[in-house]
Amino acid sequence: MTCMFMIKHANMDDEGGNWSYHSNELTNAQTMTKIYKPHPVTDFILFKLGTEPHKSLAELSKIYGPLMALKLGNVTTIVVSSPTMAKEVLQKNDKAFSSRTIPEAVRVLDNHKHSMIWLPASSKWRSLRKVSSSQLFTTQRLESNQGLRKKKVEELLSYVGENCKNKCAVGIGQVAFSTILNLISNTVFSMDLTHLDSNYAQEFKSLVSIIMEEGARPNFVDYFPILRSIDPQRIKYRMEGHARKLDEFFDGIIKQRLESRKLSKSPRSSCSDFLDAILDYKQEDGFQLSDPDIRAMLRDIFGAGTDTTSSTVEWAMTELLRNPEKMTKAQSELNEMIDENKPIDEADIVRLPYLQAVVKETFRMHPPVPLLIPHKAESRVELCGYIVLKNTQVLINVWTMGRDPNIWENPTVFEPERFLKSNMDFKGQDFELIPFGAGRRICPGLPLAYRMLYLMLASLLHAFNWKLEDGLKPEDMDMEERFGLTLQKAIPLKAIPIKR
Repeated sequence: MTCMFMIKHANMDDEGGNWSYHSNELTNAQTMTKIYKPHPVTDFILFKLGTEPHKSLAELSKIYGPLMALKLGNVTTIVVSSPTMAKEVLQKNDKAFSSRTIPEAVRVLDNHKHSMIWLPASSKWRSLRKVSSSQLFTTQRLESNQGLRKKKVEELLSYVGENCKNKCAVGIGQVAFSTILNLISNTVFSMDLTHLDSNYAQEFKSLVSIIMEEGARPNFVDYFPILRSIDPQRIKYRMEGHARKLDEFFDGIIKQRLESRKLSKSPRSSCSDFLDAILDYKQEDGFQLSDPDIRAMLRDIFGAGTDTTSSTVEWAMTELLRNPEKMTKAQSELNEMIDENKPIDEADIVRLPYLQAVVKETFRMHPPVPLLIPHKAESRVELCGYIVLKNTQVLINVWTMGRDPNIWENPTVFEPERFLKSNMDFKGQDFELIPFGAGRRICPGLPLAYRMLYLMLASLLHAFNWKLEDGLKPEDMDMEERFGLTLQKAIPLKAIPIKR
C-alpha cells in the first residue's frame, strides 16, 4: 500500500508551520503521519508500527529526538523517549495529561467506563482507586498479609522441589503466574484458584495474556474511527468473548458468596476478604459501587497483578541463566546473608543489594509495559515550547529510555552492578526507571508487586541452582519478545532446578 506522510518543521500547533510531503510504500496499513520536530528535517521517514511498535518508535526517536508527534490516521500522538520529557509530562504537567486514550479493544462491555486503568482522573476514578488501595495496598493491609505471601512462596518451592527430585524442567513464567494468581485470589476470594501443576493456571494465564495482546495490538479502528462499526480485524469481537469468560467466572464466585451469606443469615461471611469489603461498600461521597464497577475492578486486579509480576520474574531468571556469573553473584549474596535452611523473609530484602540491583536491571531492559498505558491531553497545553492540542495521545516509551546510550553505559548488556552505587529506584521518582509509570496514574499495585517479586526471585535462587534443559547454551537462549500491554517472552523459559 502507499503511505503519504508529512514532516513538520516548526510548531506542534496545527495552525502553523511548514510541511513536506513524500509518498512511499507501507506494508501494514494506509496511514497518514505527521512528524513534528524542533529542527529542520532533511530526511524523509517511512513510519511503520509493525508488531513491535516500541522498537519502531525507538528507531524514529534516534532520528527525531525524545519528543516527537505523529499523526496516525485521525489520532495525533506525542511520543516521549527521554527521562527529561517524561518528567515534563508525568510530573510538571501531570494533571493536564492525566486522562487516557481508549483503544477500541478495551471498550468491550463498557469496560472503559468502570475500569480504574482506563477512566479519566475523575471523581469516580478517585473513588475506585481509594477502595482498591485501602483494601489491598495500604501498608497495614500488606503487613497483615505477609504470612499469606510467605505461604504461597513455600508452596512454590515445594512444587519446584518435586520437579527437582524428578529432574524435570520448570516453566518459570507459569509457576510464577500461578503463585501470584493464588496469592491474589486468596486476598480477594479467600481461596486458591489453581494448583501449581494444574492446566487451569495455564488456561487462565493464556486468557490474561491474550487479553493483554489484543489490547495492545495495532488496530485500524483506533486510527480511523469510521471503521468502528465494521471492526475489520475482529479485535473487539475477540476481546468481548475473552472478557465475558472472565466475567462469568467472577460472577459465579460473587453469586456463591452472596448465597453463603443468605444461608448463614449474616450480612457478612467469615472471610473478611476484599470481596466482602466491596460487597459491603456503602455509598461514600455520593459514590456507590455498581456490579459493572466490581467486575471491572476484579479484571484490573487479576489482569494487571498477575501478568506484570510473573513476566518480570521470568525475564529476571532468563537474564541470570544467560549470564551465569551474575546468578553466582546473586546466590553468593544470599548464602552470605541468609542461613542455608532458612526461608527468605521479606525483611531480608533490604540486606540484599545485589538482588535489588538484578530486579532494577530487569526492569530497565524488560519493562512490563513498554509504552506504559497511553495518556491523553485533557486540554490544550504547552510542552517544552510546543503546543499540544486537546485529546492528543501521549506514549511514554520506557523501553527506549532503558536502552538509551546517553543514559546508560553499555545499555544492551545485563549489568546489575550499575545500580550498586546508585540510589535510583523504580517507584516513580527517578524518571530514568519508571516501569510502573509516575504521577497520579502510577500503578496502585506497585507496593504488592515489588514485595512478591523480590520474595519469589530470592527464594528460587536461594533454594536451587538452575540449568537450561536439553543442553542449551546460555548464549543460544531465545530472547525474542511478544508485544502486548505487557512484554512477554516469545518462547517461555524452562529450566531444571538442582538442589543446592
